[in-house]
Amino acid sequence: MAFRVPTVDVSVVDLTVRLEKAASYEDIKAAIKEESEGKLKGILGYTEDEVVSTDFMGDNRSSIFDAKAGIALNKNYVKLVSWYDNELGYRYKQIQRLCITAVILQLPLYLSFSAVIMK
Repeated sequence: MAFRVPTVDVSVVDLTVRLEKAASYEDIKAAIKEESEGKLKGILGYTEDEVVSTDFMGDNRSSIFDAKAGIALNKNYVKLVSWYDNELGYRYKQIQRLCITAVILQLPLYLSFSAVIMK
């Protein structure tokens, strides 16, 4: 389930998951943190801070897992909470895809924002 929070740009996902294999919430947090620092760095964030929706305005990552907001309902059900800036995060992903496509197709790509030029 996703629901909108009353801010201009930030949304939150409240995801209830039924696990095939039992896992503790601590194990799930550790796995998400590991991925956020590894393969998904810059895409998936992780926080254990006390946060509110406005803390995520201007964050260009696709999703920031809120470790303190989730809970284990039992060994096979967990609630996970993740925030995202639905304006900037989306635009940033589109720019990333455009750049990746240009590289794959070997197209010159001139970007005027942030003084970035890729050839």
